[in-house]
Amino acid sequence: MTGLKALTARGRSFLASGTAALLCAFFLGEHDLLRVGVLIVSLPLLAAMVVARTRYRLSCARRLDPPRAEVGNEATVTLRLENVTRLPTGLLMIEDTVPYALGARPRFVLDRVEPRGVREIDYRVRSDLRGRFTIGPLSIRISDPFGLVELTRSFTVSDTLVVTPQVVALPHVRLSGEWTGGGDSRTRSVAAAGDDDVAPREYRQGDDLRRVHWRSTARYGELMVRREEQQWQSRGALLLDTRRYAHRGEGPRSSFEVAVSAAASIGVHLAHEGLGLRLVTDQGAEHLTDSGLSWSLLDTLAVVRTSSSRSLEYGISALRQGGGDGLIVAVLGGVTVEEAQALARLRHGNVTGVAVMLDVAGWERPDLADNQEYRAAQAVLAGAGWRIVRLPAGASIADTWPDAAQRGRFALSGGGS
Repeated sequence: MTGLKALTARGRSFLASGTAALLCAFFLGEHDLLRVGVLIVSLPLLAAMVVARTRYRLSCARRLDPPRAEVGNEATVTLRLENVTRLPTGLLMIEDTVPYALGARPRFVLDRVEPRGVREIDYRVRSDLRGRFTIGPLSIRISDPFGLVELTRSFTVSDTLVVTPQVVALPHVRLSGEWTGGGDSRTRSVAAAGDDDVAPREYRQGDDLRRVHWRSTARYGELMVRREEQQWQSRGALLLDTRRYAHRGEGPRSSFEVAVSAAASIGVHLAHEGLGLRLVTDQGAEHLTDSGLSWSLLDTLAVVRTSSSRSLEYGISALRQGGGDGLIVAVLGGVTVEEAQALARLRHGNVTGVAVMLDVAGWERPDLADNQEYRAAQAVLAGAGWRIVRLPAGASIADTWPDAAQRGRFALSGGGS
């Protein structure tokens, strides 16, 4: 039955024609027509039997190079097929499953794979959209030489291609205040009285798990770490405004995609300079792994989407709860004066605040760019000592990032007109 279900349109036509010839031969008494009918009916039936009994054993492996690709760049997918039996294969039609965002499904034809033979096939994929895309499983269609029967078999293995935001190289800018301790002092010796005298504090993202103080953790019901021997390290926070209503435009050129690309570029730049970075959105803190920080950041930003939130309250709260940041970089969409005032209060003491402000009105209508509300929000942040990096429509973060070296009021006056 499996073989009959695998009949192609040609195979079904042969079967129907042969059946019709047999019926005509029976009613007309034509022996020659009877022989022709038997031959025509036998061909698809024999082909179905042969294909159904095919015992090809193939192994499949897939390799992605690179496993992470930047938006707009290509990745190479290599399929490796091996015939693990002692029998040669027949005609094989191969089709890999690829999401529509990566292009059309690749199809290949292999005439014959010898016993223990190996074939490698390459094809390229490209996406203009960020995200995680599943490639696979691979399906193989086995057919007879006459094209009367076609049987499809699929593998179960699939792989994931991560398409990350566009990252541009940024010039080095000195951000005084970005260096701060991961603990309460540069070094601190273990208390002489023993482990009981250790003053623990709550666990913060980036802390070494080997410093967890398990007795205090059990007492307080949350992870606590020892304050002693905490290494001096640079720490900072990156706030990304993902609110849907705070952005304009659609597709890869929308203000939201530009904001994600700017956040990725800044994050990778600071991570390469040794900054222990944490990512916060208007929804709260995002988890980044300790190892391969820039890759973890890019993996997270690859799948970030706009939120329905209309407030930065949760993001500001997450920044306050984390604490210990010497540098706060906020990549903002459209913000009101009230939201700017709430952000302004995050900067205190030696904390350096950098606000990358997208002029989102310019994405919708160029004549509305640099409007009064946009300038007012800048003035609030600049007045609180934040450094303002303006990012109008069509500009690159690489060109405007040097403004982060200037104090807020000077950056505003220098780049406002």
